[in-house]
Parts: sequence; C-alpha cells; structure tokens
Amino acid sequence: MGNVERHRTAHQAFNHREWEKVAGLTAEGCTYTDQPRGVTVKSRQEFVGWLKEWEQSFSDAAVTDPTYYDAGDTTIAVFTGAGTNDGALGPFPASNQRITWPLCEILHWEGGEIVSGELFYDQMTMLVQAGHIQPPPQQ
Repeated sequence: MGNVERHRTAHQAFNHREWEKVAGLTAEGCTYTDQPRGVTVKSRQEFVGWLKEWEQSFSDAAVTDPTYYDAGDTTIAVFTGAGTNDGALGPFPASNQRITWPLCEILHWEGGEIVSGELFYDQMTMLVQAGHIQPPPQQ
C-alpha cells in the first residue's frame, strides 16, 4: 500500500471511528499540529485523542470529497469536513447546526506510519456556520 492509500485509509477509519486502525497507521512519537487552534500533539495516543475531540463536537463528523496528492514521503489531502455541531466546540455550546468547511492536511510518512502532520482550516467559517459568531461586515 502506498502513502496516498494509507492517507485515504486513515480518513476512512476516522469516518468509521476505527481508532485502532488509525493508531496502527501512526508512529508512537508522531507529532501533529492543528494550525488554527495552535495545538500540537506529540504521540500516537494524543493524536487519536485529538481526533476523538472532533467526534465530541460533531458526533457525525466526516471527511468528505477528498483529493489526495502524492509527494513521496509526504501526502496532501484537500477535503471537506462535515458534521452537526451537537457537542461543545471549545468554549461554545452545541448549536445543532450542520456545517461544512474546507481543510488541507499534510502528512509525513516513514515506514508506512504517520510521523508528523499539519492541518489547516478556517475557524471563522466553522464558527459562523455553527451560529457561534456573526460574519464580518461586508464592505
């Protein structure tokens, strides 16, 4: 299996809440940064825990419409996140709004395992769609 297939498998495992499968694709000393939140996890266990936090905020959270790019030991996924905000989202209570937002994920692989990664997305898009903040005024 190539790295793009591994990346796709990790996303499918997230969608099906197969945490052991995700863990099996992740190196013990993996580091992963959620750039918008400024959060970096530093182990396989912390990475899986971070994924579970998404499920707590969006019980039906899913990776949808992914496109994967192969750069050897690095893969890039551009996808849409989708889910219903039925759990707390940071300091905000559940709004029960269904939202979708674009994401870009970069994973680095060694020996078939994720050794590091980064996730980029627009928090404002999420918070506006969920009804937690007002959109910026139009000029």
